Amino acid sequence: MPRLSVVLIAAALTSAALAACGSDAPVSGPVPATPSAPPPVVTVAGDRAAGLVSPWGLVRLPDGSALVSERDTGRIVRIADDGGQVEATRVDQAAPDGEGGLLGIAADPTGTWLYAYVTTDEDNRVIRMPLEDLGGAREDVLTGIPKAGIHNGGRIAFGPDGMLYVATGDAGRPELAQDPDSLAGKILRIDPDGAVPEGNPFADSPVWSLGHRNVQGLAFDTEGRLWATEFGSKDADELNLIERGANYGWPAVEGTGTDPAYANPQAQWSPTSLASPSGLAIVDDIAYVASLRGEVLWQVPLVGDRAATPIALDLGDLGRLRTVEALPDGSLWLMTSNTDGRGDPRDADDRILVLRVSA
Repeated sequence: MPRLSVVLIAAALTSAALAACGSDAPVSGPVPATPSAPPPVVTVAGDRAAGLVSPWGLVRLPDGSALVSERDTGRIVRIADDGGQVEATRVDQAAPDGEGGLLGIAADPTGTWLYAYVTTDEDNRVIRMPLEDLGGAREDVLTGIPKAGIHNGGRIAFGPDGMLYVATGDAGRPELAQDPDSLAGKILRIDPDGAVPEGNPFADSPVWSLGHRNVQGLAFDTEGRLWATEFGSKDADELNLIERGANYGWPAVEGTGTDPAYANPQAQWSPTSLASPSGLAIVDDIAYVASLRGEVLWQVPLVGDRAATPIALDLGDLGRLRTVEALPDGSLWLMTSNTDGRGDPRDADDRILVLRVSA
């Protein structure tokens, strides 16, 4: 993969040096936007499924059923309309370890393929399998993403442009996030076959943005803009508006900074115990952020290309929250993550809850 321009690399190195001379803490948080109307009310309507094991990815299918990937078992579970469950397939390539395993899944816009982000013995990679025959032949779409016991990223999502966006982590090696030759610590953009599409910012490279620590949430707003959630280290978790070719600063800066070489978050949580944001969904330009350590669903109104102050929703004691998905009718599915080795499992965990969103 060719390197970025010398100018960009020099700017990154200079910024890192400047940051090393100062405080590690962000200078301040982003200035929140002001919504024109109160955000909608969100309530729990009931359970959609229960008894899942370390669930991670979630796809709702047109027939009303759903597919769930289980990180630590390598299973893809089909959930029927009545909540019944059956193992649809098992991804034998998955080598669960720490935060790695069978992670995000996404159906392509044509309904032909199911894509999955998988930690293998060798790497993180994106594979695909026929939606009509999940046990059929698997194809490697993108390989060679660095893996580790932590910071594997793992969320994948198709954009309105038909391209697949892939969130990766720094694999516990922060310097990789600024390395243009590494796929770690990036958001990648590829076509459905895995090739580099026209319009990517760097020649012959799947890299769409760089300087990320560990992105686990991707979603598009009504204008087709890409937003992403990112785990901080000790200062601030982030909600970022992702711009083509932008550098988001890790490890030189965490949260809001002063160096113009790096894009600042639109919303942040400090300290990181408030959030640890994983899944992200956007409904009518309201972002919903599922948080693990924070054990709360955050509601963040989006005003154009800016974010308002995050609001913690009171949905009861659900524990760790991994994934939130928007449904065509404007409701949400929220998936807990209490059986992931870091949570305190409740009865019937892990669960998918149906959330009603009303004005």
